[in-house]
Amino acid sequence: MQLYFSPLACSVATRICLYEAGTEATYIEVDAKTKRTQDGSDYREVNPLGLVPALRTDDGDVLTENAAILQYMAGALPHAELAPSDSRGRVRLQQWLSFIGTELHKGLFAPLLDATASEGARAYALEKGAARLAYLEKYLTGREFLLERFSVADAYLVTVLGWCVATPIELKKWPALSAYFARLLKRPGVAKAFAEERALYLAERERHRAAG
Repeated sequence: MQLYFSPLACSVATRICLYEAGTEATYIEVDAKTKRTQDGSDYREVNPLGLVPALRTDDGDVLTENAAILQYMAGALPHAELAPSDSRGRVRLQQWLSFIGTELHKGLFAPLLDATASEGARAYALEKGAARLAYLEKYLTGREFLLERFSVADAYLVTVLGWCVATPIELKKWPALSAYFARLLKRPGVAKAFAEERALYLAERERHRAAG
């Protein structure tokens, strides 16, 4: 498999799943600004939208959209048990992937991380996002994971919660959510993925700074 990623983007979730499963893959970095890979190729030839992640499977198919890729990973790596095996559990998994993707990733964090977003858009996102985070706080109180065990949904959630450091969101306002985030960061696969991607992110920033 080949994973196209940008450092600390939502593609971190797929890297986490690969590490959790102990599975080898080829990682192809995509510059967040130029949309070029390290060999100079135009990533938009892989995904015309220029968005990561994209996953090229062993049989040559190219998958896009984070939630779809994460569900593919769960099916392709059954030994890691990254998704429930029963139909009801699968529906719950889809529920959480949808919630994280729409209510948090796009609804809350996208406006806060977009340098071109207006102050009004950011204020609106923060106002609406507080209710979403409060919902998660209540749900995660007394729970270790979103489902019965660690799943691809947790990989996605820990990834987006990692973006809090670049926003006005103070996660400590939600103790259960903050504890969940801290707990997941201690998982070897999660810790390894974040450590590697932070280093790549800093290197990318330095390249952009040098390029002016």
